[in-house]
Amino acid sequence: MTDVLVLANEHVNRRMAGPSIRSYEFARVLSADGHRVTLASPFPSDLPPQPFSVTTYDASSLPALVAQHRVVVLQGWVMERFPMLREADVRLVIDLYDPFPLEVLILFGKEAMEKRMQAQRDSIRAVTDQVRDGDLFLCASEKQRDYWLGWLTAASRVNPLTHQQDPTLRALIDVVPFGVPAKPPRRQRPAIRKVIDGVGEDDLVVLWGGGIYNWFDPVTLIRGVGIAAQSLPRLRLVFMSTGHPNPEIQTMWTQVEARRVAAELGLVGTHVFFNESWVAYEDRADWLLDADIGVSTHFDHVETRFSFRTRILDYFWAGLPVICTAGDTLADDIERLSIGVTVVPESPEAVAQALVELGGDAARRAACGARSAAHAASLTWPAVAAPLRRFCAGPQPAADRGPGRARLPVPFTPTRDDIAGAPETFPAAGAPPSRPGLPYRALRSAYRALPSEIRRSRRFSSARARVLRILGRSGERRR
Repeated sequence: MTDVLVLANEHVNRRMAGPSIRSYEFARVLSADGHRVTLASPFPSDLPPQPFSVTTYDASSLPALVAQHRVVVLQGWVMERFPMLREADVRLVIDLYDPFPLEVLILFGKEAMEKRMQAQRDSIRAVTDQVRDGDLFLCASEKQRDYWLGWLTAASRVNPLTHQQDPTLRALIDVVPFGVPAKPPRRQRPAIRKVIDGVGEDDLVVLWGGGIYNWFDPVTLIRGVGIAAQSLPRLRLVFMSTGHPNPEIQTMWTQVEARRVAAELGLVGTHVFFNESWVAYEDRADWLLDADIGVSTHFDHVETRFSFRTRILDYFWAGLPVICTAGDTLADDIERLSIGVTVVPESPEAVAQALVELGGDAARRAACGARSAAHAASLTWPAVAAPLRRFCAGPQPAADRGPGRARLPVPFTPTRDDIAGAPETFPAAGAPPSRPGLPYRALRSAYRALPSEIRRSRRFSSARARVLRILGRSGERRR
């Protein structure tokens, strides 16, 4: 049995979004394996009693909480906010299922460039700190794994030590997709039909099963519904949730635009419906089982390629046929397994055609739905979390993170602009340069790789100050 601490990044409540759902399900799976598990969030929880401990954490309580555990599982911005985790005597499992440096490109896409650049710098710093210190990394797909292997290579984590431990590098980074519950969904009560005014028992319900975020394209879908409704008068598009369970997350521009376009086309209340609250996690089955088709549309950008749309997993769980935009991992599965229809990005006509073809063919919907449910059986949380379960059964440091091993410096090839005081041409062999040509960023990376007890020593601080004076950087903020 291992003491495991799962640190959520957001609210862990009855109403929670994907990152917290993932933390919650990790805690459930590991607890079922017999481990002593604590699920901690920065915010109070309203969850009913669980087979594991649920608590809160902040800067003052986290050190003591971490000290009680052998393994810490974290994601997102947790290490950025609590850097003490880098020096903690625990095994760190870093969950990289959400490549948020790509997400940030879209999230801040309409902000001023200065704000966008700062957000990107912050996200890159947050991920780099995690990549340099984790013992095991998790991601959601093989595409993501390729992306993160590049990052790990750049951070010196793909090295002779980790390669010798496992030439496949699965011991360093492995795939743990988002999962579905092992038990099939069960209806508790009606959620859409005869509940939402304007949606009847015999209507064709198309469900958007989650929030409306900036990387999605609800407007193309709404325009497609407007076209398809001419052939399918009983077509009803229902957005299951608006807003976000975290009150700090502001309404996104895509939601504003979706409402505007739906109203402009005269579809609100007849063919398009917005549920104004966030559906509780345990209640989502009622919404899924009231639907005929699950839908997800997005833009064509780099975030899409590496995304893993968790709402589509719920469609599989409920045995729904799916209409979605092509281009990501789950869209590839939908095409390969004939679970539904994929469409080209930003084409209302393509969406309309898919709605008419699938919506007008009950037999095809049933066949796609059966294949959807069959695929879900391979994606249960106990199955997909196998790499995490194996690690927690016998947690060990990464091959390059064992006792006595200092962090390897991040490799860096300097350019002329990166060299402090470098002349336009280098002097002849044997001639002393006018100023040292040491790459400052490489020096900083090496400095950050040193153990904290060395960095804090008086002798080292004095030596560091002398080096900075030589480089002409003495006035810079300490990093």
